[in-house]
Amino acid sequence: MQKQDTGELEIKLESVHPEQIAIFLRENADDLLGNGRNFMDYMNKKIKEKNLMKKDIIMRADINQGYGYKLLTQEKVTKQRDVILRICYAAEFTLEETQYALRLYRMETLYARDARDALIMTCFNDRPGNIINVNELLLKNNMQPLRSSGILE
Repeated sequence: MQKQDTGELEIKLESVHPEQIAIFLRENADDLLGNGRNFMDYMNKKIKEKNLMKKDIIMRADINQGYGYKLLTQEKVTKQRDVILRICYAAEFTLEETQYALRLYRMETLYARDARDALIMTCFNDRPGNIINVNELLLKNNMQPLRSSGILE
């Protein structure tokens, strides 16, 4: 069954009274951000589909190996969207897959009206190389590189 997009859920919600929310949630459970494991489940599914290994993704993302594993198992969480972007890029995610992963992680998606986000979006579309190449493009355009942790570099 194909997932409903946000607009479809919003249309359904127009006719739901607050007392009926439990029914709505049950009937639409597969389409809602839920139990906190959605990000990990999605990442595992996509990594398997792409026939990749977590250790390779973490290495290509250029983040600490222990930290990367803990993020992918949700033993640790990050507030840094750049870290999730690094992982998605290293896992060869499309822009659409990346946007979905960000939503599951409850982070802001890439926004085309933001210059830095727009450049990052083009990198997901055209794949100019590895994370280092992406950061070089960002720096070349006077933008902050993708951070690798919550600590300012």
